[in-house]
Amino acid sequence: MLVHCTRPHCPRPQNDLPELEQASQRRSRINQKFCTACGMPLILRGRYVAERVLGRGGFGAAYLARDLDTPGWRHCVIKQFLPNVSDPKQLAKAQELFEREATVLEDLGQHAQIPDLLAFFEEEVPSQGGAGTEQYFYLVQEFIDGDTLEDELLQQGRFSEEQVRQVLRELLPVLQYVHDRGSIHRDIKLSNIMRQHPSKTKFPGQGHLYLLDFGAVKQVSHSSATPRSTGIYTPHYAPPEQSRGEQVFPSSDLYALAVTCIVLLTGKGPDQLFDAYNNRWNWHPYAQVSPQLRDVLDRMLKAAPSDRFASAKDVEAALSTPSTPPPAPPPATAVSVAPAAPPAPPVNIATPATTTPRPKPVRQRSPRAPLPALKILMASGFTGFEMTAIGLMCYGLMTTWGFPLSISAGLIGAIFALLVFLQYRRIVEHWEQLILGGLTAAALYFVPVLQAGLGAIPALLVCLLGGLACVVLGNVFLLVYSIISRFA
Repeated sequence: MLVHCTRPHCPRPQNDLPELEQASQRRSRINQKFCTACGMPLILRGRYVAERVLGRGGFGAAYLARDLDTPGWRHCVIKQFLPNVSDPKQLAKAQELFEREATVLEDLGQHAQIPDLLAFFEEEVPSQGGAGTEQYFYLVQEFIDGDTLEDELLQQGRFSEEQVRQVLRELLPVLQYVHDRGSIHRDIKLSNIMRQHPSKTKFPGQGHLYLLDFGAVKQVSHSSATPRSTGIYTPHYAPPEQSRGEQVFPSSDLYALAVTCIVLLTGKGPDQLFDAYNNRWNWHPYAQVSPQLRDVLDRMLKAAPSDRFASAKDVEAALSTPSTPPPAPPPATAVSVAPAAPPAPPVNIATPATTTPRPKPVRQRSPRAPLPALKILMASGFTGFEMTAIGLMCYGLMTTWGFPLSISAGLIGAIFALLVFLQYRRIVEHWEQLILGGLTAAALYFVPVLQAGLGAIPALLVCLLGGLACVVLGNVFLLVYSIISRFA
């Protein structure tokens, strides 16, 4: 089992500990293990072991970890407090924010869409040089297996109006829950909203959105001398009052949520949607939405907090109010003609109906959704590399062992179809592509019969050229698609 050392700047943080797996099978007690490079304890608080780094930020690192005190060694997330600051005041403020996140998670983690807090503790360990001790703070919380909205936007392109409405339907009650308990999140953005995989959720068949990262949360103050807000925010997502370091309100979170929604609707970054010259948001030309959703988002994006919705409940009410239908046309007036005098026969006067031709409605074309360029180019390069390598391998087998041409061609076609299918179903992507590519490169490098007489290095270069050629073709496809979508 691979265990990751949590000491910062450890020269070799990866440690292979097969005895952990053996202890798991025997369900025996596990003694403390230490990093072979720096001597850092690897089993935190006697039960948590880090497997790999999930991310690093200004205040520390997050690790995917295992809880050894659970029967199946349940996955969890370990957050390590590690601020990159030297000023004692900033260090104290950073530690205060980290401890505040633990306190808030303990209070708010009862909600089904907020990760549970599992532990919060301090570890005092010998320093790497052995001259003293070092203190580290850790926070352990529930692991949510899924993709952030930032990942989804990169993979599938911009969201439809119904998808964005669903995001609002799932997140507005969470925000109302947070605000009702006197807290404000202050850092709502795509990367802090995660959709749990439907197969991993407690509610089968439905992927729920989770609100993550409460490190910048602020308690609402009801006193007259309200302290100024700290500078923890994401540019363009934060409302003006937060960017200026002033008091924040529940409507400040609604502003950030609206920015998140227009980014999802348009597929453009917030810096591309904000018109700094006129000091206003300019997102309407890039998204075709109903007037109701447009007006709701515009009100959430107002510069003054008093002009926005006061609460998440108000936004829900505005979205659930049915749109006012256009007024019905007045009924046609019946023309009655009185008959003539009794001696004369009745006269029917036909009044021609005057109808005004209705103009044909102009159908507005909604712009085509942009393709996930990065995903397409990665898939193109991976497929090109793999197919070139498979072709070389089959040619080497044909020339060395007399492998039949018909079988080689069928094998190449089957592998190509399998690779396309696995990537289409998102079974092979990102890390899986790197792992398969590495295994293929290792097979070419160490097995001479597969090198088609070229040698290890030339064979790998040919495969890289094949992958590069497919990336170029992918770029051409994206360019043609972009040109056609402008005129179609």
